[in-house]
Amino acid sequence: MKIPSFDLTGKIALVTGGSKGIGFGMANALANYGATVVITSRGTEEGRLAEERLRAAGFQACYIPTDVTKKAEVKELVAKVVEYFGSIDILVNNAGMNIRKRLVEVEESDWDKVLNVNLKGIFLVGQAVARQMMRQGRGRIINISSILGSVGMPFQTSYAASKGGINQLTKVWAGELAPYNITVNAIAPGYIKTPMTEGWLSDPERYRNIVNSIMQKRVGELSDLAGPIVFLASDSSAYITGQVLYVDGGWTGR
Repeated sequence: MKIPSFDLTGKIALVTGGSKGIGFGMANALANYGATVVITSRGTEEGRLAEERLRAAGFQACYIPTDVTKKAEVKELVAKVVEYFGSIDILVNNAGMNIRKRLVEVEESDWDKVLNVNLKGIFLVGQAVARQMMRQGRGRIINISSILGSVGMPFQTSYAASKGGINQLTKVWAGELAPYNITVNAIAPGYIKTPMTEGWLSDPERYRNIVNSIMQKRVGELSDLAGPIVFLASDSSAYITGQVLYVDGGWTGR
């Protein structure tokens, strides 16, 4: 019996929205297991800093600025990665944003901004990378969803719609790409503590309400996503596709 491996040495991983927060945490995890990591985002200063942090830790990494809502930029991104490194073995389709408002207060522009990044961006990057992976005859696509793709929560109209869409795209793509030795899965995190969420989670009442919905009675850490992302990126998950993995401390298990 072949022993499954989590080693990613020699693999090229593209992480969108990889300059901070969950995206950077997952990029760091992949690099720790040997992958060469290409991170992309719109914030050039943050992207360069993220690249420097990964390189300072001894990892192979580079940053390519890209707006994932622009098809031409996405096409150029994929071409550059293939030109520089020869392949794209892993895609972490992570770039996203949120605008929290009550349904009756959501502006059309709010809806467009969130859906453009969270769903159109996922589609454009996934499509472009899938074409490259089909030529290679292999690949791992990991879309980053959320528990809000399946759990109803106030003030999340646009975000929840986008994440529910990601879950369905994951299933559709898995079926289409399976003949090319490409797996497509999603990770759906619950609340994860990052520099961006720490302030929001510092409200005692809000934090208490959140934790009371979690079986493990704690908010997740970036380290809680390291195992799932490495697993789905590695050969150990070769027989898993079309799945949404909830990393939420048991929130959706109720």
